[in-house]
Amino acid sequence: MADLCDRDGANRLAEKIQEFWRKRGFDVLVEMKDEGFVSTMRSARTDVRSDMINGMPTRNMAAEAP
Repeated sequence: MADLCDRDGANRLAEKIQEFWRKRGFDVLVEMKDEGFVSTMRSARTDVRSDMINGMPTRNMAAEAP
């Protein structure tokens, strides 16, 4: 299984999330945040953060078009 907590895995996950919602007409902002070493994981961690609320996008691409 691919590690989604390292920088490369988090980047792949962010792209998948953005593409998923883009195909459905939503503009989702997804960012990665390096959290550094986490003792319980015994490794560094990169979080994926978005502007979604409860897993749902907040901006419809068609609504923002001029």
